[in-house]
Amino acid sequence: MAATLQDGVQPFKFPKIHREFPPFFSLQITTSTRQNQLESWSRLIQRYCRHHKIFQLSVVDYQNTELFKNAKLNKTLYSDDIKKVIDFMVSPDGQQRAEWVTPAKASAWIWWRRPEEWASSIASWVEETGQKGSVLTLYEIVEGDATENQEFHGMDMEVLRKGLTVLAKQGKAQIFGADDQQGVKFF
Repeated sequence: MAATLQDGVQPFKFPKIHREFPPFFSLQITTSTRQNQLESWSRLIQRYCRHHKIFQLSVVDYQNTELFKNAKLNKTLYSDDIKKVIDFMVSPDGQQRAEWVTPAKASAWIWWRRPEEWASSIASWVEETGQKGSVLTLYEIVEGDATENQEFHGMDMEVLRKGLTVLAKQGKAQIFGADDQQGVKFF
């Protein structure tokens, strides 16, 4: 049986390339090799963030964590290269799996699910649970008992707002209220 952390969550299993391949931590010069490397980093970052339910990744806060550092290999992906990886994730080539929060590139939203995908997930839950016509607070959606088994349970409120905005543009929801007291009605 695999070891568990104190909160009962299984530890993240890094891919072999992260565990055993030192060049992975140095962005490569050859275009095709670098493209493959950026794609691998993108998939890894998305999987890691999904596993840990990280929605916003700060370059400074995460540069010395297990995600970008391998102590066994004594290798680190440094902040300038982390930004290049996230720049790739932001681009169409990187399937827009990230979005810089500020122009300074200090932190980024990591879209292991894009807002459109979150919107679809929430809309499916609304349909399956008969919530059409219901009014819910944003807090109920991310922290309520009714959503405990949903992937969006515990999500960042700003990510929820982005997903609900997609539903509002599709005519499937209406968001109302002040920032700290927002609610949503589903159609």
